[in-house]
Amino acid sequence: MPDPRAVLSSPLLTWTIGEVTITRVEESIIPLTAKVLVPDATPEHVAAGDGWIEPYIEAPDDGDGHPVLRLSIHSFVVRTPDTTIVVDTCVGPDTDRGLAGDPGFADRLDAAIDGGLEAVDVVVCTHVHFDHVGWNTRTVDGRVVPTFPNARYLVTQAELEEVEADDHMGVRVPSLLPLAEAGVLDAIELDDGTFGVDDRVELLATPGHTAGHVSVWIHDGGDEALITGDAFHSPLQILDPALAAWRFDTDSEQSTATRRRLLDRFGGTDAIVLGTHFAPPTGGHIVNDADGNARFDGVGCPLADRVGRDASRPPDGARWAGDDGSGSRDGRRRDDGLR
Repeated sequence: MPDPRAVLSSPLLTWTIGEVTITRVEESIIPLTAKVLVPDATPEHVAAGDGWIEPYIEAPDDGDGHPVLRLSIHSFVVRTPDTTIVVDTCVGPDTDRGLAGDPGFADRLDAAIDGGLEAVDVVVCTHVHFDHVGWNTRTVDGRVVPTFPNARYLVTQAELEEVEADDHMGVRVPSLLPLAEAGVLDAIELDDGTFGVDDRVELLATPGHTAGHVSVWIHDGGDEALITGDAFHSPLQILDPALAAWRFDTDSEQSTATRRRLLDRFGGTDAIVLGTHFAPPTGGHIVNDADGNARFDGVGCPLADRVGRDASRPPDGARWAGDDGSGSRDGRRRDDGLR
C-alpha cells in the first residue's frame, strides 16, 4: 500500500510546544499585491525589513507603489496528548472565489493527520471569512456534510451574529448551516477574553479584523506558541502594526490596537508566532531591537525557494492577484480577493 503522505504537495512544517505538536498543511501560496490586503504598505516598508522580510515578499513593487506579498493559505493541525484540533479550514474546493480553492486539499489534510479526518476532535474557526471555513464541509454522495465527522466546530457567537447581519462572503449556507443542521456547531462566548479548548490550548479574543475574531494560544511545559489568525496577515504588520487590512476589517482601529497588544505580549519572548497567512518559514519569534522596532525571525525551516521568474512584474498579460485595475476599496464584493 502506498504511503498516504505521498499525496502531500510539499514537506510539512511542524513545531513542538512541550507535548503538543503543531503542523502546517498548505492549500496554496499565491502572489497578491498589497494594494488588496494592506493598501498602505509601500516598497519602503520592504526596505525597512532589512532582509528578514524576504521570504514573505514576492516583489518589492508591483509597478504601482505596492509590494507583492507571498500569501499562504494553510491549516494548522494541533495535537495535544488529549485532543486533535484543526485551526481554520482554508478556501475549500470552490475555484470561483477571489482566492481559488484546491479540490485536493482535503486528501492532503487527511494524510497529514494520524487517523485521518475522522480523528479530529475540534475545529477552530478563528473567524468566518471564506478562506478560513471553506473545508468546514464537503459534498459526499450529493450531500453537504461536515468534513470532520467526529469534530465539534467552534465559532464565537459574535462571528455568527456578524455573518447573520451581513453574509457578504456567502459562507452561511455552504460552511455554517450544514454544521448547525448536523448539531456540531458550537457558538462560544469568551469569558475574560479567553476560551479553553484543552488544558494546553486556549482561544484569545483578538477583535478588529472581525468582531469575534480569535487567535489560538498553545502552552505547555513553559513553552508557548500563538496562531495569529488574521490579527496579522503579513509580517509587514509586525514591522508596522498600523498597516491595516482596512478593505476587509470590521474595525481597523481596533485591529491595529490588537496587533500592538499581541506585540507587547509576545515580542521579546521565546514564543513561536505562527502566521495564518505567512509563507514558509511561517513560524518565528518577534524580536525587539534596541530602538523598540520589531522584526520576525523565522524558525523551523530554511527560507522558501523563490519563484523562478522575474518577480518584479506579473506574467505577461496578467495582473497581480486581486488587482482588477479599478483601485476599488470595496471590501464587500465576494470575489474581490481575501476577506
